[in-house]
Amino acid sequence: MSFDFSFYFPRSLTRERSIAGDERKSSESPGVQRQRALAHGQRGVALVVALVLLLLVTMVGLAAVRGTIMQQKMSGNFYDRQIAFQSTEAALRQAEVAVQAATGAAPSGFRDCSPTSGNHCLADPFADTNPTPAITITTVLSTAYDAGNLVAGQPQYVVEYMGNFLIPSPNVKQLSNCSGYAPCGSTHYADFYRITARSGDPKTAQNRASVTLQSTYKRS
Repeated sequence: MSFDFSFYFPRSLTRERSIAGDERKSSESPGVQRQRALAHGQRGVALVVALVLLLLVTMVGLAAVRGTIMQQKMSGNFYDRQIAFQSTEAALRQAEVAVQAATGAAPSGFRDCSPTSGNHCLADPFADTNPTPAITITTVLSTAYDAGNLVAGQPQYVVEYMGNFLIPSPNVKQLSNCSGYAPCGSTHYADFYRITARSGDPKTAQNRASVTLQSTYKRS
């Protein structure tokens, strides 16, 4: 047994709907039709734009993180150098105390670089690979100055006796109306020493900051 259901969907109704749709499309202006066509062609563009913006934000964030890390490294290096500088200054003060307490012009432990000694002394005794006579590198004792854990090691210094010279007379007047740094009276001489200090032994300093300072000390 078979049934015919064609009468439920008359062809005339389907045809009328198709004609109505065509009439609606034909009634739209060309601009509306163009916008409708563009809207159908722009599907997925929002995703591409979002991905590009996400990439740009990521690059900006990475640049900011890199700048922050670089600033932290610079601050750490500056702090490390300041600590090494202060440690080297402490070594200079300890060397001056040793010079003041020494007996004789060039006692044991001081390198004789006076004009009459005939020794060739470089400006930086730590850089002298073949010193004559041998250089005595003194490490500051922790009882005199404790560098602590902030530096790589205890500071060191070298004392060199430069000779006995006339005290210079600068163009200044003291309160006593006597020129020069010596007491009033006849010409005065003094022993001069060159002190070179460094923040620590480079072998133990590794990648830490290293500071070398030099001063001239007069002992009357």
